[in-house]
Amino acid sequence: MTAVASPETAAPSTAPSADRPLRRDWGVANVFSHGFLLLWALLTTLPLLWVVLSSFKSDDEILTDPWGLPGALRFENWERAWTEAHIGRYFLNSFVVVSGSLTLTMLFGATAAYVFARYDFRFKQVFYYLFVGGMMFPVFLALVPLFFVVRNAGLFNTWRGLILVYAAYSLPFTVFFLTAFFRTLPQAVAEAALIDGCGHFRLFFRVMLPMARPGLISVGIFNFLGQWNQFILPQVLLPNDESRYVLAQGLSALAVSQGYQGDFSGLFAGLTIAMLPVLGVYILFQRQIQSGLTAGHMK
Repeated sequence: MTAVASPETAAPSTAPSADRPLRRDWGVANVFSHGFLLLWALLTTLPLLWVVLSSFKSDDEILTDPWGLPGALRFENWERAWTEAHIGRYFLNSFVVVSGSLTLTMLFGATAAYVFARYDFRFKQVFYYLFVGGMMFPVFLALVPLFFVVRNAGLFNTWRGLILVYAAYSLPFTVFFLTAFFRTLPQAVAEAALIDGCGHFRLFFRVMLPMARPGLISVGIFNFLGQWNQFILPQVLLPNDESRYVLAQGLSALAVSQGYQGDFSGLFAGLTIAMLPVLGVYILFQRQIQSGLTAGHMK
């Protein structure tokens, strides 16, 4: 008669326990990827930190000890860059232009993306690929015809023309991104709202847009960063009136003038002021950016 092993005497299972943390497999590929990310973080962070520290130094400290810490926090460099170098005026000009262009981009982009994602009509794919095809053409190829179009429309050297061009160049990516995002939203919610008497206009603004908030925030931040840092378009379309310069143009003029004058501390202070909105937006909305990028690929 053979004895049957009891549960107490059975051989222990080799399967990992549910309450035991799994060991992280540090393979060669994993170590290489983490090392590459760490190197990329250092290459990105250290220049920014060096610019910020240099904005508090004197010109002598920048020239004699460029890698050292500032002897004192000289906020007068920031004040001089804001007032004498007109960074404050350029900052306000950029805020006005980007606010207008971002509003147009998000309004028209979200509307077009919702139509492409939720409605069927003739030549739908043709119009969609026309929008998406705009991402294939770099801005440099269109500078000359764009210059003549804006000038013939009476919008040359005006903020209105620059706002319209910013919005036009941001629409392809916005439509492409939000179309994929709107397709992931539950159709049952839209059908329930229509059954309850909600029209298509109210359905879009009262139901679908709030549900698409993560995607809207993500693409809005990408558009903000691209439009805020834009240089070539305002340089071509807004070249004559220095009082209308946006921040990128102002920094370019500041780099030339301060370089000749030797006011390097004012130049670094102006660069730091220009970086603050970009860094602030990303730090405040980094979770929304990550959730928006992942939500568009999840059902």
